Amino acid sequence: MREAPTLNTRGSGNVATRDRGLVWHPYAPLNGPEPYAVSGASGVRLSLSCPDGSSAEVVDAMASWWCAVHGYGHPALNAAAHRQIDDFSHVMFGGLTHEPAVELAERLVAMAPGPMAHVFYADSGSVSVEVALKLALQYQAATGSPQRQRFLTIRGGYHGDTFAAMSVCDPVDGMHSAFPGVLASHLFAPRPPLARVDADGRWTTDEEALDRWTADFRSLAATHAGELAAIVVEPVLQGAGGMRPYDPRCVQVMREVADEHGLLLIADEIATGFGRTGRLFACEWAGVTPDVMCVGKALTGGYLSLAAVLMTSRVGAAITGSSFGALLHGPTFMANPLACAVASASLDLLGDSWAVNVARVASGLRAGLAPALELASVREVRTVGAVGVIQLDRAVDVPAVTAAAVRNGVWVRPFRDLVYTMPPYVTTDDDIATICAGMVAAVREVHQ
Repeated sequence: MREAPTLNTRGSGNVATRDRGLVWHPYAPLNGPEPYAVSGASGVRLSLSCPDGSSAEVVDAMASWWCAVHGYGHPALNAAAHRQIDDFSHVMFGGLTHEPAVELAERLVAMAPGPMAHVFYADSGSVSVEVALKLALQYQAATGSPQRQRFLTIRGGYHGDTFAAMSVCDPVDGMHSAFPGVLASHLFAPRPPLARVDADGRWTTDEEALDRWTADFRSLAATHAGELAAIVVEPVLQGAGGMRPYDPRCVQVMREVADEHGLLLIADEIATGFGRTGRLFACEWAGVTPDVMCVGKALTGGYLSLAAVLMTSRVGAAITGSSFGALLHGPTFMANPLACAVASASLDLLGDSWAVNVARVASGLRAGLAPALELASVREVRTVGAVGVIQLDRAVDVPAVTAAAVRNGVWVRPFRDLVYTMPPYVTTDDDIATICAGMVAAVREVHQ
């Protein structure tokens, strides 16, 4: 067993040294590699103090885990935050309301795919999934099927780190396989076959594999229909489960199956929403309207944690007409006014520019990552919208690849066998080229 590191005395040493052994980081041990310390963030760049004592300015290829779509320190978002702080930064949402929450809800239902009618605010993406799952169970009970308490999803999915969300993540290859005894048992259909999308928005996949998947999905749903409450899915692109795109026709099949068996379709658009895949919401690739949709991450442009659960009027009416009359959840910071105000400003910035910017970023990623295919360790290069992936034939040496990328002026956070980028939409063509060149150079240096 590795010994826990000795804690540092408060205030002594640099921030990264003081951090190590004191602060937990995501999916990392307390005595893991020393982190990079951020001393500034502006535009699409981070100023770093590196573990070797050097300093670096890097292009952020991760948009801070996909949320900082407008970059850092944007004047419009800063101004929105200051205005709201001058009014009030937080009030409880129980029995009270306020303009930022109502305005944002109006905008979300107006821009969502199909006839969304109601909004429930949550603290984070994971919590929004928890709420959506609760909502589906309450819906089934309210409509006379309280025995429907399981969920159908697909292998390779990721929906968050809280317990109900973990239970619908991949049960074997996912990060949460360490909790098998306490997670609810749900149904997992096979992963849809890998697909590709070209610059004109045309998807291609193995048609025979797609037919087999469709038959398997329909059969599994039919066999267990009487116990299922909903289908839960990341439409078109599985994120933390492998950055894996699949054919929109699979989402169409899920919609048809949900309708056939009286299930809700829950779309987890936390990572894919607000333009990331090349459509404002990934469901639009399939021409599908979900019954429930979770959004987060890019919602506030990376300024504050906020998520939302959108639902149709049919779902809202069922809950309202139930014995409880309410959706049984209520976070302390629900509809935080500061976060809602910044979110509305973020939607203003998205405007019509997101589509042009995402298409431009996509073009740069396709061209810039293609040279990685010349490397022996690279199994595949794929892109969808403003997402670019280099998949290796082995697990990534994360500390080494990260350090190599920083030396090439780029911040990445690889995982599993993937070195990938989901940059801010405002990243310039030159900076996209820097990101791609840095990723390729890092893979070449570490993995040949």
